[in-house]
Amino acid sequence: MQKSTALLTDRYELTMVQAARSSGLGSRECVFETFTRQLPAGRRYGVVAGTGRLLEELQKFRFGETELSWLSEAKVVDSDTIDFLANFQFTGDIWGYREGDAYFAYSPVVVVEAPFEQGVLLETMILSIMNYDSAVASAASRMRSAAGSRFLAEMGGRRTNEQSAVAAARAAYIAGFDATSNLEAGRSWGIPTMGTAAHAFTLLHNNEADAFRAQVETFGTGTTLLVDTYNTDEGVRKAIEIAGTELGAVRIDSGDLGVEVARVRALLDSLGATNTKITVTNDLDEHAIAALAAAPVDNYGVGTSVVTGSGVPTAGFVYKLVAHQNDANEWVSVSKRSTNKTNMGGRKQAMRQIDNGVATKELLAAGHEVSLESNVRELLMPLVIRGKVSLEKTAAELVTEARKTHERAISELPIQANRLQRGDAAIPTEFI
Repeated sequence: MQKSTALLTDRYELTMVQAARSSGLGSRECVFETFTRQLPAGRRYGVVAGTGRLLEELQKFRFGETELSWLSEAKVVDSDTIDFLANFQFTGDIWGYREGDAYFAYSPVVVVEAPFEQGVLLETMILSIMNYDSAVASAASRMRSAAGSRFLAEMGGRRTNEQSAVAAARAAYIAGFDATSNLEAGRSWGIPTMGTAAHAFTLLHNNEADAFRAQVETFGTGTTLLVDTYNTDEGVRKAIEIAGTELGAVRIDSGDLGVEVARVRALLDSLGATNTKITVTNDLDEHAIAALAAAPVDNYGVGTSVVTGSGVPTAGFVYKLVAHQNDANEWVSVSKRSTNKTNMGGRKQAMRQIDNGVATKELLAAGHEVSLESNVRELLMPLVIRGKVSLEKTAAELVTEARKTHERAISELPIQANRLQRGDAAIPTEFI
């Protein structure tokens, strides 16, 4: 088990620390912000996810003997920097959007206030977690919208690496999925798990009937039988013959799902299995789910598309220095000015304007603070204060809270946010 997260970073984070300490500016107080300059093309909103995982990993961000020995042997940094890292402990503040909330262009989803030599070390870890988890959650939210109230399960563990699989299950659940096939996600965060059998189980047996019989005898008639290994119609008939009309569900994993589902529903009904549900899988994404809205589908299982962000595998977040104190201890706004990569300097106050219960604007005050109107709410909350995590909840409780936050956030967005077609952001971002 990984004990330290300190080397989940890029080399230049440490070399910047060495050079900044050499110039005498390593301890200069700074503000770093995590944001995206634009939403992915056609997306109406993004979903913040990964915050809880980030706080867990931050508490393991320590340089032990193993890490320090390797850095020394590889000559990554000099001995003075090694000594600094040996005693490293983050003592700054971190603010952020609530996990599960919506974000838009330039929303400062994570804000780090700390000496340069501390804040810069967190860049890669923050971006690697927030970029992936938020990409998955953003895609999952669109799938939840397309699925309506139907059961939606994440089952993409075999389509990404083993650590991403667990993170993806967490992010998808926050964004509204009902369950996951990933057991580690279930153990770590209390997410409901699901799953019965694959085609291999059917092929193991001498015939399909024997496979169905074994599954029903083991798990009862409430189980889900996979009926398309050979011939779907024959599979449905055998499933009902063996399990009876109270069979929980059948699963279809191939073919033209719209056509297959309609035919299977009619067949089930003709056999008296009117309460048997239909689960569909087979490379679903939000568009395929939406196309099945009128079909008699009860449950969806989504794999590849959700764990890859449905074609957008990263949220596009960057981590930029936006302010620092000068020699007179006065705050100075700074920003990158290169072509197509500009941003507004200064520590941001982030707010969302809500008119008659509907979000209308994302408001950012840069380098100054404004008084809140009655129809405006603050978006940033304290996550870490003077190095101590301020959220005193279990990992599972944080996930549950994030899921509720997401429900509230989506309910506030204007109706066009649910459209899957390409279009502008659901609400504009304004600097005030």
